[in-house]
Amino acid sequence: MRTGTTYMPMTPELRFHNLTEQRLTPADVMDRMQRFAMQDPRAAYDLVIGSDSQVHRGHTKLVTGVILHRLGRGAWACCRTVVLPRELTSVKEKLSLETSLSQEAAWCLEELQAIETLEDLLLPYVYQGAALRTFIDIDAGTHPSKNKTSLYLQEMVERVRAMGTYAVRVKPESYGASAYANRYTKSPARSALG
Repeated sequence: MRTGTTYMPMTPELRFHNLTEQRLTPADVMDRMQRFAMQDPRAAYDLVIGSDSQVHRGHTKLVTGVILHRLGRGAWACCRTVVLPRELTSVKEKLSLETSLSQEAAWCLEELQAIETLEDLLLPYVYQGAALRTFIDIDAGTHPSKNKTSLYLQEMVERVRAMGTYAVRVKPESYGASAYANRYTKSPARSALG
């Protein structure tokens, strides 16, 4: 079984990974984001969370990305992989599960006061360009002719807005879901079902 991959049903522990580190706890993720922001506290940042899924033979792979984007000057990112041992065929179920996983990651960061910590770090430099915006990206479009997900988009947007902390972005702006997370869903999960 690949490190950093959770098989459904989800366990209470969340573990994230990126190209250089495995099995990061939410506290580790917070620490890495804080270190990244401290490298340039005068910059503007976007904290972006987004999920995507891909159906493979016998399972569905879901990936949630957490990205701290230093606008115009790089990013620190990690992701969490969850494998559902069945092929999701319902567009609504896929979109709902992706949204739930993004919300779960956001709630974990909320419990760690991630946004407050980053804001406190940037606040002394606000007149020198420092800023922090927060987004949950939903991998759905608004055009019914192009996107089957558009039928369920309003429900997902309302769920995220009800959280009160994150703005919502959809295609084509939702790069956290449709670019970053999407990139890691393409290959089937190794040893998906044993």
